[in-house]
Amino acid sequence: MDEELISHIAAGLLLLVGFGSDDDESKLRPMADTVLNLRVFADPAGRFQHSVLQTGGEVLAVPQFTLYGETGKGRRPNFSAAMPPGPARALFAGFVAALSTAGAGDVAVGRFGAPMQIQLINDGPVTLMLEK
Repeated sequence: MDEELISHIAAGLLLLVGFGSDDDESKLRPMADTVLNLRVFADPAGRFQHSVLQTGGEVLAVPQFTLYGETGKGRRPNFSAAMPPGPARALFAGFVAALSTAGAGDVAVGRFGAPMQIQLINDGPVTLMLEK
C-alpha cells in the first residue's frame, strides 16, 4: 500500500473477506473453522487432502467489500448489499480473531478501507467462494 509492504505470507491461504448487511458475529467462528479445515492442498497424488492447518500454511485476510458488488443493472456495480464500514470493520477484526483462536496463529491482514495492491502466486489455480 503506497509502496509499503504491510503484510506478507509464504504458502497458505489468501482470504478476500466481505460482509453483507445481514451478517453478524454468529457466522465468524463457523466460517473460520470451515476455512481452516477445508482440504484444498494436494497430496503427492495431486488430490485435495490437506487443510492449511495440516500443512502449517499461513493465512492472509484482506477486507474486500466489493465482493458484494451487484452488476445486474447498468454498467456500474452497486454496493448497497455490502455492510457499512463501521460494523464491517468490527466483524473483520472478529473474523481475524476467530481464525487465530481456531488454530491459524498469527493472521496477516490487509488494511481496512485502504486501496491495496495484492500480489498472488496462485498454485493450482484454486479459487473458491465460501458463504455461510
